[in-house]
Amino acid sequence: QVQLVESGGASVQPGGSLRLSCTASGRSLEHYAIAWFRQAPGKEREGVSCISSSDDSDYYRNSLKGRFTISRDDAKKTVYLQMNSLKAEDTGVYYCAAAHNVEDFFCSLVRPYDFGTWGQGTQDTVSE
Repeated sequence: QVQLVESGGASVQPGGSLRLSCTASGRSLEHYAIAWFRQAPGKEREGVSCISSSDDSDYYRNSLKGRFTISRDDAKKTVYLQMNSLKAEDTGVYYCAAAHNVEDFFCSLVRPYDFGTWGQGTQDTVSE
């Protein structure tokens, strides 16, 4: 079992960048797919990105491709989400989540119910 803690949330202006970190304690992340989700006020939680446990394949919500990049450093037990060219609609609470030995297909779908371990979230606000 792993425990996850997100960090790096902040308030930035449109066009700015942020890098979120998801750091694990407990077991190694080596066999876990790790995903990022976000939830804006009054909206449902949505998948942002996922990185597989098998070969570090990365998957993104279509609308975010080219602006967001997910990466992992298993030695540091940390997964990162680099977010560039931020827009107001990127505002929300960002969560990371882990799924043990999940197939890449499910990682690619980035569905909340495929991930059983969650962090507490970190707030990102994009505004003037």
